[in-house]
Amino acid sequence: MKVVFLEDVADVAKSGDVKEAADGYARNFLIPRGLAALTTSQVTSQLEFQLASQSKKQARAAEKLAAMAKQLNGSEITLKAKVGAKDRLYGSITSADIAKELTRTSGITIDKRKIELSEPIRELGIFEVAIKLGKDALPKIKVTVEGQESG
Repeated sequence: MKVVFLEDVADVAKSGDVKEAADGYARNFLIPRGLAALTTSQVTSQLEFQLASQSKKQARAAEKLAAMAKQLNGSEITLKAKVGAKDRLYGSITSADIAKELTRTSGITIDKRKIELSEPIRELGIFEVAIKLGKDALPKIKVTVEGQESG
């Protein structure tokens, strides 16, 4: 029996696939649970429409991410922190601090989980940090950590 998968089914098919399934499996499992539907011209045309609109949405999102990556790539931010002996920071600079400063300076809101920081920054200096916006968008920014003047 030919069915159109409406949702991903592990080790069987992905959403949108048209595959041959055993009659009993399709009738007793896939169709009652809403995982698949019988292949009809109406279902396939509806599926094609959904796939087309989904691909348009993905293209717009990828375009938006590329523009954001272009704007962020090479930008520099400066963070100030209290310094102890040997230029070691009291506390540390985390991805949340970097995200907050990026939002303040550039107006672009970045989720702190997208900032790739292997470990928090604990010393003064200039660091290159990557931001994972998407599969192909990986802009790098420079983070300068300066000592805060105690006054």
